[in-house]
Amino acid sequence: MLSSELDKTLRREKSSAYLEHQGRKLLLDANASDLLDRFPSGTIDKILLTHYHMDHVHSLFDLRWGKGASIPVHSPDDPKGCDDLYKHPGVLDFSFRAYPFESFEWQGITVTPLPLIHSKLTLGYAFEFEGQSIAYLTDTNGLPSETTQWLKERSLDWIIIDCNYPPIECERTRVSNNHNDLYQVEKIAKDTQAKHIGIMHVGHELLLWAKHNPHRFSDHFLILTDGQEILL
Repeated sequence: MLSSELDKTLRREKSSAYLEHQGRKLLLDANASDLLDRFPSGTIDKILLTHYHMDHVHSLFDLRWGKGASIPVHSPDDPKGCDDLYKHPGVLDFSFRAYPFESFEWQGITVTPLPLIHSKLTLGYAFEFEGQSIAYLTDTNGLPSETTQWLKERSLDWIIIDCNYPPIECERTRVSNNHNDLYQVEKIAKDTQAKHIGIMHVGHELLLWAKHNPHRFSDHFLILTDGQEILL
C-alpha cells in the first residue's frame, strides 16, 4: 500500500512554477491552492498555460474574479479551453495564443512554445536569456521528434520535465500512458544533452522506487521538491 498519509515524503503538490525576472512574475500553469495568497492583485505579469486539464488551471476560476488590470494568458490554441473560462474570463485575457516554435518576448526573455504528447493539446515552454536557457515540459509522454531536435540544438542549462512513473518494462504499457516513466526521461536526457534534468509531476510509485535506487540520480539528474528554486 502506498499512501502519502503513511509516508509524508511521498506528498507532492500539483505541478506548476513561476519565473521572476526584473521584478516581474510569470506563472506556468495556475493550480496552487494558495495562489491568491502567494500573488496579491497586481503581482502577476503574465500566465503561460501548458494545457487546459483542470488540475493545471483550476486556480484561474478564483483568480478571474479579482480586481485590477487584465492579465494576459498565453495558451495552446484549444477551442474548448476548460469549463466556462473563455465565456467568463473576468480579469484574464485569453486572446493570446501560443503556437509551436513561434517565439515571443517577455521582459527581454525569448519564450518558445514546444509541442508535447498528451491527451489534450499541450505545449511546453523554453526560456532563453543572455546565453542561459531552461525548458519546462509537462504533461507529456515522450517528446515529438521536432521538439527533441530543437532542444538538442541548444544544449539547455535545465530541462524541467514530468516523470510520473518508475521504469516501466513493458513498452506497450509505457507508450499508452499520459506521462513519462524514468526510462523515457533518461532517453530524453541522453538525446538532448541538457546540462541538468529536473524531474517533476512525480507519482508515489516513483518516489518510493527512487528511495531504493538512489544511484539512478545525481546533482545533474534529480527529482525536484515542492518550492525548489532554480537560479540562472
